[in-house]
Amino acid sequence: MKKIKKVVLLSLMLMSVLFNAQNINQITGQSGAFRKDTVFTIKSDLKETYLPVTIIKGKAKGPVFSIVAGIHGYEYPPIIAVQELLKEIKPEHVKGTLIIIPIANVEAFQKRTPFVNPLDHKNLNNTFPGSPDGTTTEQIANIITKEIISNSTIFLDIHGGDANEDLLPFVCYYDRKDAPENTRLAHNLSAQSQINYIVSYPYNLTQTEPAKYAFKQAVQQGITALSIEAGKLGTVQKENVEMIKNAVYNMLEYSGNYVKSKAKIKNNNKSILLNQQDYIKVPENGIFYSDFKSGDLVKKNQVLGFVTDEFGNKKLDIISNSDGIILYKVGTPPVNKGETLFCIGYTQQ
Repeated sequence: MKKIKKVVLLSLMLMSVLFNAQNINQITGQSGAFRKDTVFTIKSDLKETYLPVTIIKGKAKGPVFSIVAGIHGYEYPPIIAVQELLKEIKPEHVKGTLIIIPIANVEAFQKRTPFVNPLDHKNLNNTFPGSPDGTTTEQIANIITKEIISNSTIFLDIHGGDANEDLLPFVCYYDRKDAPENTRLAHNLSAQSQINYIVSYPYNLTQTEPAKYAFKQAVQQGITALSIEAGKLGTVQKENVEMIKNAVYNMLEYSGNYVKSKAKIKNNNKSILLNQQDYIKVPENGIFYSDFKSGDLVKKNQVLGFVTDEFGNKKLDIISNSDGIILYKVGTPPVNKGETLFCIGYTQQ
């Protein structure tokens, strides 16, 4: 019995090594409907870590729809939503292929680190396309670029409000004028998500500039890409988990990737498109006070809050530069010069 157990264990270890050596093309090229979980190992001078990936392939041909959560490990609703999706989605209901990264930044997730990877203190969502020979974060970005984005028909990057961010749920895409079909599909997928607010970002990136952001990297590569933002302040909100799941199912049904929709909520409200953004930066270090929250409407020249020093002395007011709605803001007292304090979205005809 011990010998059998040892043989089984060695076989499993060997299978794990071989499986880890496979690239995404090798896995998705296999026939039949299946689900396979694998990991990409990342080695550096700091610590060996990994990138978990799930591939769910249906029998019938169809698009390759990739979903990434946990690029920021402290953004919990996207991660929990994807965990639930992994339990629910069955290969027999899939058409084409789903490539899912349940937690892109495992170290940040496990160490509860906002924004950056604690191994190299780099922000994964500011590192694309990455480097195969770089730091841990640069290697993760490189794998996502080469193995996930490059093999995708549609790329969905799911985020939320990190530890200090009060955020209004929205879905967003880049308005790339020279790729109208991709932009149109990204908009349509956004509208199908049933999330009330759709944010369109301007796109003026050249082919040689680093994209920095994951779904902007996909757009640069000519792939239809978009992002969901839902959740806030580094906690799990059940309603935001359900909103993300519902949005994903609606998108998968629209793209033709999922033939048995689990979406239960249909929003009869017309979506609101916000195609301009005003970013208010923190002018000085200090302690921030504001009665405003994400989703509030604001007016141009309106006082949104103020910053004090450590003794409670008021240093300056924070003034809105535009009429619009607060998409996200710093939701905790400490603020540092240069950080985005408010992002206000509005519509320009």
